[in-house]
Amino acid sequence: MNIELTPELKSALKLRHSKVRDGYERDRIKAVLLRAKGWTITMIAQALLVHENTISRHLNDFIQEQKLTIDNGGSSSHLNDEQTKKLIEHLSATTYFHTHQICTYIKTTFDISYSVSGLNKWLHHNGFSYKHPKGVPHKFSADKQDDFVDKYSTLKAEMADDEVLLFMDAVHPTQATKVAFGWIRTGVDKIIETTGSRTRLNIVGAIRLGHLEDTVTRQYEKTVNGEAIIDFFIISKKNIEIKVTSI
Repeated sequence: MNIELTPELKSALKLRHSKVRDGYERDRIKAVLLRAKGWTITMIAQALLVHENTISRHLNDFIQEQKLTIDNGGSSSHLNDEQTKKLIEHLSATTYFHTHQICTYIKTTFDISYSVSGLNKWLHHNGFSYKHPKGVPHKFSADKQDDFVDKYSTLKAEMADDEVLLFMDAVHPTQATKVAFGWIRTGVDKIIETTGSRTRLNIVGAIRLGHLEDTVTRQYEKTVNGEAIIDFFIISKKNIEIKVTSI
């Protein structure tokens, strides 16, 4: 039962071993890699603290089917094809923070029981992973973005020689301690000393792409309103000696 691996396959198996969470799958990968290095089944079994028959089964599974996962605890689904399709559609539309919540949904919907560990394996097997969702602006509109790009391109093409394009925005940094989240022992209040000041700065700035020497900033004491923006345009025009154009 010899196994020969290409350098590419060895690298892929090592990478998979470094990322996979399931200990049984890691043992299967190690068994394949060690056998490819010339270790005997007895040596591999002693190193992994399992029976020789188990190692033989792992190697046979890999040789015959390139199989490295196990068939219990959720990788072999308790759900039929139709139920699996419905659950995948539901999980694609609804995000759960905890696996036990999905176990409850499955029990309620299909009257099928899963353990948390078993369902974790089912989720990985069906292409799900535990990660942060991708945030997008709440008022995101692809059509409006495309329209802005068209207007921006037209504006650049039609600009006169004595006109430049500025990108402007306002920021409001605060001079105060921000207390964020972190891992803290349960039942313990971790004390963080905070500053008493709540002073907020109001700064307006504009940059000219490709000409950062023309960058203009101005601080306003109370707030950034319409009057402040008009004042900023006047200051910018004086400092850059340009015609101010906006979209």
